[in-house]
Amino acid sequence: MSINLSEEQIESVLKGTHIPPQPQIMVDLQMEQAMQNSSLERISELISQDVGLSGKVLKTVNSPLYGLSNKITSINQAVNLMGSDSVINLVNALSIRGELSNDDIIALGSFWDNAMEIAMACSTIAKQIGYSSPDEAYSLGLFHNCGVPLLTMRFDDYPTIIKESYSRENVTITDVENELIQTNHAVVGYYVAKSWNLPSYISVAIHQHHHAESVINNDNEDSKKRTLLAILKIAEHICGNHRDLGNQDVDYEWQNIKDSILLYVGLSEYDYESLCSQLTDMGIGDSSLSL
Repeated sequence: MSINLSEEQIESVLKGTHIPPQPQIMVDLQMEQAMQNSSLERISELISQDVGLSGKVLKTVNSPLYGLSNKITSINQAVNLMGSDSVINLVNALSIRGELSNDDIIALGSFWDNAMEIAMACSTIAKQIGYSSPDEAYSLGLFHNCGVPLLTMRFDDYPTIIKESYSRENVTITDVENELIQTNHAVVGYYVAKSWNLPSYISVAIHQHHHAESVINNDNEDSKKRTLLAILKIAEHICGNHRDLGNQDVDYEWQNIKDSILLYVGLSEYDYESLCSQLTDMGIGDSSLSL
């Protein structure tokens, strides 16, 4: 049974870190809300395409207001638990405070598109390798770079900094950010994920996603987190994350970790190429991105 939340309760949930929702998604949600035959399934589908909205929905449903014993990572399950009235209250509250300048929209354009594509790829890869919870893989793909828009709004030159971080062949991406701005998008994303009440292994995976090889090669690490990170790194490469965010033709990070990643999930070179083709047929990624 869903719990209807008041505007005051929604406002309480919204306090703290705020990633602005994608403007077009907000327009689509407002239009869906205005329709007489408004569909909760369609609302869930739209919300799952946006990092900020998905995070707020999960933060709400995982809050003490719902008293759930296990934290939820599925956007669709969260929306259904909240019900249409509470979801609409949340969307309306975000639409009021989510106004962006044209410069902000342009700066974040590639981030939104990239996050959605990687999330879809993660879900597909999870199914392909037999991981038990594609929803978790989707959530990690959607949220793993959630620190990027916050740093983009905080530092005027952050788009240049992230490109610089992807251009270094033998230096970890987050280490370059630490050098230039004394923080990085992975650690910011970790605190955002914690504030959204995401499961701890997903929050920590966000924190560690640019140190994936050391996690995956450590048998003492949680196997669920190791598998999610492996899925994420494959999805990032296939979706061209290095080009979309880093403006680089070569994925240096993938070159350094690909052998460990593919060995861990049990994918041969042939399996990988088949996976690329499958995702391309779905309109995801670019099959020209080779090992």
